[in-house]
Amino acid sequence: MKPTQTNTSDVVQEPNWRWVMASPARWFAFGFGSGLIKPGPGTWGTLLAWGIWVLAWTNLSDLVMGLLLAWFFAYGCWICQLTGKAMGRADHSGMVWDEMVAFWLVLWLIPESLAMQAIAFVLFRFFDIVKPPPIAYFDARLKNGLGVMWDDILAAGYTLLAIAILTRLGVSL
Repeated sequence: MKPTQTNTSDVVQEPNWRWVMASPARWFAFGFGSGLIKPGPGTWGTLLAWGIWVLAWTNLSDLVMGLLLAWFFAYGCWICQLTGKAMGRADHSGMVWDEMVAFWLVLWLIPESLAMQAIAFVLFRFFDIVKPPPIAYFDARLKNGLGVMWDDILAAGYTLLAIAILTRLGVSL
């Protein structure tokens, strides 16, 4: 039996607005289109996540937020897998749903001040870009929807740890 191959004529090298809008999975994976903004689509997706948080989700109960984040993570694994397969690339930089979900996790668990959220934003983007161990390990080895989502959850973990240390040291903003 011959292994299945992706037809190279079907693979999208550089996605555009029309391609993203053609599928709900792509629309979400590309962060409602924010992943098309260059440079730094991950930063734009994280900024959009922050805006959505401030406008819509700050008053949700912990139970509802926890359930939403679990659902968004599972959904993200699926849509990033589908979108990556359609692109012939497991983790295109324009897929920013992973940044969005991970940053919502951070925002949910940190103190609610705008200054602390700004620090969290900078820290999260730093850890997501630099990819200290074990983030780089998983980023290099998990090439599927789970891999796309997991490295950003780890960056969120580093961010939360850094904020916990800052809080313990008495930094309160």
